[in-house]
Amino acid sequence: MTSTAQPTVPEGRKAHPDHLGHVIFITAAAAMGGFLFGYDSSVINGAVEAIRSRYDVGSALLAQVIAIALIGCAIGAATAGRIADRIGRIRVMQIASVLFTISAVGSALPFALWDLAFWRIVGGFAIGMASVIGPAYIAEVSPSAYRGRLGSFQQAAIVVGIAISQLVNWGILNLADGQQRGKIGGLEAWQWMLGVMVVPAVLYGLLSFAIPESPRFLISVEKVDRAKEVLSEVEGHSVNLDKRVAEIQDAMRREHKPRFKDLLGKVGFLPIVWVGIGLSVFQQLVGINVAFYYSSALWQSVGIDPSSSFFYSFTTSIINIIGTVIAMIFVDKIGRRPLALIGSAGMAIALALEAWAFSAKTAAGTLPATEGTVALIAAHVFVLFFALSWGVVVWVFLGEMFPNRIRAAALGVAASAQWIANWAITASFPSLSDWNLSGTYVIYTFFALLSIPFVLKFVKETKGKALEEMG
Repeated sequence: MTSTAQPTVPEGRKAHPDHLGHVIFITAAAAMGGFLFGYDSSVINGAVEAIRSRYDVGSALLAQVIAIALIGCAIGAATAGRIADRIGRIRVMQIASVLFTISAVGSALPFALWDLAFWRIVGGFAIGMASVIGPAYIAEVSPSAYRGRLGSFQQAAIVVGIAISQLVNWGILNLADGQQRGKIGGLEAWQWMLGVMVVPAVLYGLLSFAIPESPRFLISVEKVDRAKEVLSEVEGHSVNLDKRVAEIQDAMRREHKPRFKDLLGKVGFLPIVWVGIGLSVFQQLVGINVAFYYSSALWQSVGIDPSSSFFYSFTTSIINIIGTVIAMIFVDKIGRRPLALIGSAGMAIALALEAWAFSAKTAAGTLPATEGTVALIAAHVFVLFFALSWGVVVWVFLGEMFPNRIRAAALGVAASAQWIANWAITASFPSLSDWNLSGTYVIYTFFALLSIPFVLKFVKETKGKALEEMG
């Protein structure tokens, strides 16, 4: 059983109280990429049925258009780490901001289905970059005593982005009199839903100019004086700057620029890389993104009207935020592993209840009153347990668990695996639900259960350890 006692933090590693506000600002600004990650991932939820209608496509092709962004995500995640090691973390954030902006404009003004798919790939590339650079940067600027809570800002930003996207979608739908293809200012409602992302995308770019470069990157390019300034900003004036720089330089001397071959072991990858891949894959195989990509279409498929289905998507997002706040409170108190185990058990129960409820779907495509109520409650409970566990701890783990010498490259591989698993779930759901909606949720339940022995056997606690201690 994992101890809940707080480990002793080495002298000089805790942020001076006067600097916590500044560190929080830096972390929140970096996590804006997570906001865009969540917003762009989920905003398509409001456009699914409108795209199906406008382009007259079936479930299989529609799923590919929705899921194709995830191919871009995988590429962006796989390359972001190496790009960040070459040009810096801040420059990668700025590139992602530009790509988010271009994608939002292109997605809102497509002239054909393939055109929409292309802009979704561009947006996906930006999401993939943000998914890697956010937790890596936050881990590198956060004092170890607060790193778990600050690292969870990434997931907090993701869930806020999801919630805001659903709120915006709901508001736009109401402006269009409840019609996803209703006209507002010459454009259809779903086009506005996709285009509004320009605003946070530009804000992300502006914020990137207001935060410092990672001290570890600065030391790697021999800008030691600037690195000391940043360390003083984030760890306080009382910290021994020469000692901290020496610690980082010593760690860097024992490493080299991460390359793909550095991740290889006896069986494909090194064991620690496989664990990171496993965490990423299990996070997706429980079907969480079905709730954020397809929930409006899902509830409409069981007889709920569009306006109510959009509202339920929004309430699910609020539950997501509540769960994330719970995780942020406890991630440094009880540890990462216990939260993951609690979440797996809760998700398995909720998914099993959803599978039972959907098995009662009638020939008319509706659910009886009791089963409908159970399905709605279970869907919210599932999101709650995901958010208070796997939603946060996976990102914290990925930012912490790898040795310095392979961190950026390993995080990129793990995040890329996450996007591939996300694509598999997203692309398969419409066809699986047409086949058997209840059976689909049985599959997700199985993966939630399987994640429990995986965590118990392979995942080690990282709570309270300095990044330089990860071996």
